[in-house]
Amino acid sequence: MLLPIQKDKIQKDKERGTSLVYSLCEKVLMDRLDGPANLMIVSDLDMTMVDHHDHTSQLRFNALWESSYRHSSLLVFSTGRTVETYKWLKKDTPMLTPDIIITSVGTEIAYGESMVPDSGFEQFLNQNWDRDIVMEEADKFPQLKYQSESQQRQHKVSFDVEKEKAEGVMKALSECLENRGLDIKIIFSGGHALDVVPKRGGKGQALVYLLNKFGDRKQPRNTLVCGDSGNDAELFTVPDVYGVMVSNAMDELLLWHTENVKNNPKIIHATERCASGIIQAIGHFKLGPNLSPRDVMDFPEGSLSSKNPGHEIVKFYLFYERWRRADIANSGKYIPNLKAICCPSGVFVNPSGQQQSLHDCVDELPKFYGDKQGEKFRVWVDRVTSTQIGLDSWSIKFDKWELSDEGPKGCTVTVVLCTTESAPDRFVWMHMHQTWLTGFGATDQTYSWLF
Repeated sequence: MLLPIQKDKIQKDKERGTSLVYSLCEKVLMDRLDGPANLMIVSDLDMTMVDHHDHTSQLRFNALWESSYRHSSLLVFSTGRTVETYKWLKKDTPMLTPDIIITSVGTEIAYGESMVPDSGFEQFLNQNWDRDIVMEEADKFPQLKYQSESQQRQHKVSFDVEKEKAEGVMKALSECLENRGLDIKIIFSGGHALDVVPKRGGKGQALVYLLNKFGDRKQPRNTLVCGDSGNDAELFTVPDVYGVMVSNAMDELLLWHTENVKNNPKIIHATERCASGIIQAIGHFKLGPNLSPRDVMDFPEGSLSSKNPGHEIVKFYLFYERWRRADIANSGKYIPNLKAICCPSGVFVNPSGQQQSLHDCVDELPKFYGDKQGEKFRVWVDRVTSTQIGLDSWSIKFDKWELSDEGPKGCTVTVVLCTTESAPDRFVWMHMHQTWLTGFGATDQTYSWLF
């Protein structure tokens, strides 16, 4: 038995832990931004943000987000995947790092790159929830087959069930669990997956919980929710959000939409697949820029209208990808143009610690033209953050990724950009320093000399 003083200490530790999570939430959600997020995108992953058949739409979204939104907006992933299976997906696809991630069908929330869990949300879900009782009652239904152990969580019990039997099982199991005093909800998605979660859980309730954390002062100016399956339906019920069902949405979500929110003008069924449907919705609802830099083949000279370093970084690495894939002509104009935006005394430090002048790096590019032609070579940047360090200079930090036939390679990059009196309408590259990301270095020394 715990003594009163021990109980008091445990309670204070819990409160302290919750306070720390709130502090982290404040840092992740608010400190990075000057004020409320201009846009918060809350997106499902599989077949919404991530097209498992073609990464093109995801790469289009990545370029748009990092060039126009990362500095002023928030990216939230809301997935039925567990944290572990999310990490597996992240290794295999060109995934951006979200500010917040909601996993396990809206029963877990974590913040930042380190994915610190929200213990307050865990406590919030505990009301009238007992996992053992859920399993005890579910065992009475032979139609239900437990999913793998990796899919089972403290606040989620997951099964597979035949689509034709799902409705009857859901109704009967709900009644059994309610008779046992539990407050639960049952979510059916993908034509086979049946998840039992607390009534306070689910993707929609998790989003409401997050919005309440912002309070009135820090509410995002606009929120766009995105999905393709039945477990995304709750997202579209959150008040005052915009919503997009991507063109490849499952019948179960389209039917739910027809039966529940068909006449809501804030929810659309896109004509574009996956992440391209998200971009389409941004434009449809006029939530901000919706032209991905990947859709621009020739960027105009002197286009520094907003002094947005993120756009400069994305534009540079799109050129780098296209040059090595031979997606652009081997024109004599590119090398002089690149030299013109690199400081003659600028230095590039490669991930192995070797130094070379920026101009020398540019001079070496012609021999790598088309060396990745015909390969699945793609380049994208993630977590682009900029700090103004002078009147006309910026320090930009980001992760740069390359995906090719040899697998992914990644490094953290720091770049110093500035503008000058002689060229006030464009950035000049002063310095670049790369460091391998753990586990994603290259054994190919030729690679380490390239940008």
